[in-house]
Amino acid sequence: MRLTSQQAEAIRRVIREEAGDEAVVRIFGSRLDDGARGGDIDLMLQVPHAIDNPAWFASRVAARLIRALNGRHVDLVLAAPNVAWTPVHDAARTGIAL
Repeated sequence: MRLTSQQAEAIRRVIREEAGDEAVVRIFGSRLDDGARGGDIDLMLQVPHAIDNPAWFASRVAARLIRALNGRHVDLVLAAPNVAWTPVHDAARTGIAL
């Protein structure tokens, strides 16, 4: 997995602050390939409760993550009981929990 320990901790901190202790964040995509280079950070945020205004919430969390990671681009997929499950959720579900 191509994240530094500082990046992983920054991600966990932002997720905990925004979504609470029950939230799970998974990294998936090209960052799982140690032989690859560059690329954005693909994350799936799973929460056990409904989220008011999910698009706004996911955008806010992604913006905080980008700032915490010094401008590194983050793609965030939100999984919550009131968010429709899509094929990208299936791909993200196979990621590694941070």
